[in-house]
Amino acid sequence: MKLQRILLFICSFTFLFSACKQKESYPYEYLYKNLPFEMPRVKAPVFPENKVNLKDFGAISNGMELCTNAFAQAIASLEEKGGGKLIVPTGVWLTGPIFLKSNINLHLEKGALILFSPDVDLYPLVETIFEGLDTRRCQSPISGRNLVNVAITGEGAIDGNGHFWRPLKREKVTDSEWKQTIARGGVFKRPTYWFPYPETLKGDSISDMNVPRNLKTEEEWQSVRHFLRPVMVSLIECKNVWLEGVIFQNSPAWNVHPLMCENVLIENVQVRNPSYSQNGDGLDLESCVNSLIVNSTFDVGDDGICIKSGKDEDGRKRARPCENVIIDGCTVFKGHGGFVVGSEMSGGVRNISVSNCNFLGTDVGLRFKSKRGRGGVVENIWIRNISMMDIPTEPVTFNLYYGGKSAVEVLESGEKIPAVVEPMPVDETTPAFRNIHIENLVCAGARRALFFNGIPEMPIDGIKLKNIDITSQLGAEFIYSKDITMENVNIRNKEGEKMQIHHCENVTVN
Repeated sequence: MKLQRILLFICSFTFLFSACKQKESYPYEYLYKNLPFEMPRVKAPVFPENKVNLKDFGAISNGMELCTNAFAQAIASLEEKGGGKLIVPTGVWLTGPIFLKSNINLHLEKGALILFSPDVDLYPLVETIFEGLDTRRCQSPISGRNLVNVAITGEGAIDGNGHFWRPLKREKVTDSEWKQTIARGGVFKRPTYWFPYPETLKGDSISDMNVPRNLKTEEEWQSVRHFLRPVMVSLIECKNVWLEGVIFQNSPAWNVHPLMCENVLIENVQVRNPSYSQNGDGLDLESCVNSLIVNSTFDVGDDGICIKSGKDEDGRKRARPCENVIIDGCTVFKGHGGFVVGSEMSGGVRNISVSNCNFLGTDVGLRFKSKRGRGGVVENIWIRNISMMDIPTEPVTFNLYYGGKSAVEVLESGEKIPAVVEPMPVDETTPAFRNIHIENLVCAGARRALFFNGIPEMPIDGIKLKNIDITSQLGAEFIYSKDITMENVNIRNKEGEKMQIHHCENVTVN
């Protein structure tokens, strides 16, 4: 009996020790301490031990010969074995679209570059979702749909050759960049606005916010195909997604777009686009559940880290909120916004934690945007320990009159966002922003300290600002907001009033 007790004690101790060790080994446990909402641990998927090398399938790494078939054969070979790691070795691997499969880890070794061909004919039109709407776009360079356990890892780079797809505005580039671009041919919408193909210009002329809505026949769709730029990495309704270590750059449209995915881990990646790249978002996390974005950098031509959930009626019908997201230790260089919610948020956004991030020269630091007609509720967001510098507009902006322009473009055009607005009936199309906490934020240099611009029928509600220090040209302005609490908010403005409040209720300054 005594021996049995000793053995039972040893087994129990071993189990407890193993459990504690396993718990301690999770590298992001610290992010879950005092998390103000319940969320499961997001961990990297585990793959079978099988490995194949891209070179073994006839791929040639000279940047000239297409490796599309080699990628397809290598992935098929791994799929037959139940999955594993596809090793992409050092070299430049030119290819058309890559279609990922379940239990596949696309692994780029140090010095490996996957370069996607600029030949539009390699990217057929497919049914997808873009800017929150059900539509058609060209096939994404990397894609996966309805997958389980999928990863892109390593120390290499992926380049989408996006400059062959994107239009270009003269004022955004240097003389040499402009001359080099227009030397490729193309067409002009106006002397300072260049498009790479006639089809691209035609698509622009018939589209509402980059998505054509009235095309019916295949011929009509094909006539604007070049305009329908794809996101570079499209993962739709996948479970257990892991992006780690890789550089994602130069995308035709958005860079990385997980859509309706579950358990998304993005760590130690670089996401890059030229500062002049239109629709060159970094990360668009849309209608995803349980996501962890850590220790990554974004240097792009549009929004850096963006949370979305569908647009207007399409998004409301889909009814897939983006929820349970932790963002920590990230840096955003340039771009329209550092951390952004919207403007496509019709399915709702909730339970978001953002911490320990730097926004260096982004148009806006924390950017919340929507407009009437969207619907959706954005709520329960906690933001803390944020440092910013050289912000051309505001460190924190709520804009419920978003019209597709960046904050800087609105500012430079002289356009005035209305301060006195007639209320409209509240219904499913009314957007709402509420219960948002911002704490420990320092901004060294901005045009205006804060700008809250709500709508009268659904004011921006329940925003708590604590331990904020902002150096700016102008003070703060609040319009159609209520239950705004400011504690230890220090605004060092050079001009005008420190704070302007219009059509607000219960604005408390401690």
